Order: sequence, then C-alpha cells, then structure tokens
Amino acid sequence: MEAILYICHGSRVKKACEQAIDFIKKCMDQNPVPIQEYCFLELAAPTIEEAYERCVQRGATKIFVLPVLLLTAVHAKEDIPNELEQIRKRFPNVEMVYGRPIGVHHHMIDILIERLHETREKLSEDSMVLLIGRGSSDPDVKRDLTQIAKLLKRKAGLNRVDTCYLTAAKPGLEEALFTAKQSSYKKIFIIPYLLFTGILMNTIEKTIKARFADGQKEYILCDYLGYHPLIGNILKERFTELSRGIENVSYYA
Repeated sequence: MEAILYICHGSRVKKACEQAIDFIKKCMDQNPVPIQEYCFLELAAPTIEEAYERCVQRGATKIFVLPVLLLTAVHAKEDIPNELEQIRKRFPNVEMVYGRPIGVHHHMIDILIERLHETREKLSEDSMVLLIGRGSSDPDVKRDLTQIAKLLKRKAGLNRVDTCYLTAAKPGLEEALFTAKQSSYKKIFIIPYLLFTGILMNTIEKTIKARFADGQKEYILCDYLGYHPLIGNILKERFTELSRGIENVSYYA
C-alpha cells in the first residue's frame, strides 16, 4: 500500500506549525493515496521518524516522501536524506522514494505577482522589487532565488528585482535595503520569500522602520508567500513525478 509523507521545516512559533498542518491537510484531500502523514524536520512534532513509523503501522509498503521546502538547500539535499536513510534501515521491506522540494516553478512567480498586486500600489517606472530569502550557505539557494527573481522581472515587466538573505548568505537585508535606498527608484516593494511568518517577518519590519523609514523612499512590505493553494499544486506535481518514476529524484529501496 502506498503512502505520502510530507516533511515541513518546523518552527518554535506555534502559529507557524498550525499553518503548515492546515495546509498539508488540504494537500492530503487532493491526493487519492490511502495513507498520508505529515511531520517536521525540527523544532516541532511529530518528527520524521514518528511519522514514517506511523505510515508503516498503517500498512505502507511504499512511502513517497515530499519535502515541503521552498528551495534546494542542505535540509533537502543532506539533512532529510541522511535521517531517512537511518530510518529506512529499521524498515528494510518498505520501499521509500524521496522527491524534490518546491524549487523554481512558474506557480511561484504567479504567487509573487499576486503579492505585489495585493498591495494596491501601482508598479511604475520608478518601482523596484526586493526578494528576501531565508538564506543558506548552500550556493544552490542563491542560484534558485536569483533565477526566480529573473523570472519575476520578465513576467511582471519590472525594471529591477534584487535578492537578499536574512542569514548565512550575502547580500544581507540591511545591505540590500541600503543599495535600494541609494538607487534612483522611489518605490521599493519588499517580498519575504517565506512559507510562514515565525520571527523572521518581525525582523524585516523592524529593520525597515528602524533604519530606512526616513521619507526619502516608499517601502512597501508585501505579504509573505504563505501556504498558497498553488504550492499545493506543485506538491501534487512532485508526487506525480515520483509515482511515474521520473528522473531527477532520489530513490532509496
């Protein structure tokens, strides 16, 4: 019997975990697989091992693992696969297939454009956009977010889209905001490329108010990505990739 295991990042903020769970439950309704469980990589329960074991207890003989992560970073490439490998040894008769994270996808560009339009502020010649990623030491994160910025610039017809990171990568938030401040653009639309708020959204708001709200520029903070229905569509695609045995995914059996 087949199962899907959704792995979310996890947060110390209860509301963030609740948002993730509500979203995954909606994703479960879109997939006809009889066994479906969710878990968190860190900071919240159930753990990956607990949810994996629950799949097996419910009769799973093949588990499709979907990382609910925005970009391809160390969590997706190392942390989760390493943990799954250890768990798999406990259940050698259960086949396990590991899928891709959300990554670069045209639906993500649509969500970003929606976030811009929600502000009801006009995107004009004197407007630019700043995408804020969580950040990682993994170069693939910068590669992916840069590609997303290019796609957004092209699809939305923007003059300029910059990227920055909250941690572990450069440019940092303050550096990017300073660069935007020095530019000729009057309106700076800021989009947090985050699935949930946690404490990071507060950090962004405080930084803008404390250091850059001086009246010279208009800083427009858009809503974060959130668990948009289009992300559910992407996860469904990721499951379809696995079920059809499409290459570019990781297999353990």
